[in-house]
Amino acid sequence: MVQRIKLFVLDTLGVIAAAAEAPGIPEVNRLLLGWEGAGPSTVLIGKGRAAPPTAALANGAAAHALDFDDNHDPGRVHAYAVILPAAMAAAEAQGGVSGRDFIAALATGVELQARLGLTAPHSMSRGWHPTTVMGALGAAAAAARVLDLRADKFSDAVGLAFHQASGTRQALNDGVLAKRLGAGFASRNGTAAAYLAAAGLTGPTRFLEGEAGLFRLYEAGDVRPDALLQDLGLRWEVMTHSMKPYPCCRCTHNAIAIGQSLHREGLSPADIESVAIGMSEVNTKIVGEPYDVARDSTIHAQFNACYCFATALIHGRVDVTTFQRPQITDPVVSALAARTRVVVDQTIASGAMSPTRVTILCRDGRRIERFLEFMEGSPEQPMTEDEALAKFSDCLQLGLGATPAEIDCLAGKILSLETCTDVSDVIAQFPGTSKPR
Repeated sequence: MVQRIKLFVLDTLGVIAAAAEAPGIPEVNRLLLGWEGAGPSTVLIGKGRAAPPTAALANGAAAHALDFDDNHDPGRVHAYAVILPAAMAAAEAQGGVSGRDFIAALATGVELQARLGLTAPHSMSRGWHPTTVMGALGAAAAAARVLDLRADKFSDAVGLAFHQASGTRQALNDGVLAKRLGAGFASRNGTAAAYLAAAGLTGPTRFLEGEAGLFRLYEAGDVRPDALLQDLGLRWEVMTHSMKPYPCCRCTHNAIAIGQSLHREGLSPADIESVAIGMSEVNTKIVGEPYDVARDSTIHAQFNACYCFATALIHGRVDVTTFQRPQITDPVVSALAARTRVVVDQTIASGAMSPTRVTILCRDGRRIERFLEFMEGSPEQPMTEDEALAKFSDCLQLGLGATPAEIDCLAGKILSLETCTDVSDVIAQFPGTSKPR
């Protein structure tokens, strides 16, 4: 478990670095640092210091900006983009937090958020953004663990996070930059909740099962409460998160993999009459819209299976540049995307994340069908440590122009995290981060 958590810390710090110039992130950091500009916690991309909740907001937004951050596929939540910034901000402010205690805090928050996602399996289809709603509670748990809150104070922290819990998928549907802020909002709210609880403020005690609690008010009773504690201590959801090979919605990843495979086989877009991408009902709601090139929206492209499949088949690769201008208006890609549609595949479970079927009708009468059950980066097909390190290196070079020496130094610190005596020493190695005064 320790090794897996360290790899996800590595991955998340990498995607934060890659987002240094992502639309919305420089603007958020300038605004936040303009308001504060001093404090005990590091805003990694802004290269400044701020209060813990502010640093958690900035770093959480950056971690989620490229949609390159990890995913808990069964619970449909992004974890470390929310939990890591909260734990980092609290650890720097607290001082002297060991790597072992930091890892324990991450495990606490990540496990809680994932199990909440499993408890409310239809939250996303209902319209909520579970990363933001459940993430606030997970972030509070992680920050509370860093602050060594126990018993009632720990519960107060999570309850106070619920008191702030919000976030729907409308920003995703509209393809706007607000989508990038959700993880940051959750991380900020959870961090603030932990500090409020430490100061003696009390939170709701029945924030899950109460009349106006998460289960009844947010989920209308459509929950599986047993998932919250089932096999706890024997089975850990922290071991079931997926690392992303592509910087876009997880629901599109098997469509991308199939597109890349067809590219390698030599299939030309000129040969294709039409494409049908079969997915689960929930995935179809999230990434199934027709691709509207006139929107000229990065987020629309990241959350559109038609675009993702088309660009994968035509170019044979999908990376950060795939979702930048002018690539998102490439006329060849757009033309194939226009001949592509997403349909609900009735043979796939309605809430399933991974299974994807692509059916292609060719102009010469051929019919090509491909099906993938598991996704790259999942527990069934995990990225190796070498692959994780390669992604980390690419992200730091892309976003910060980091040198090989800087990359190796930070990677070494992260991969020996359990031996460090103060997590602040690891955070200080993030390239370009201002050193504590």
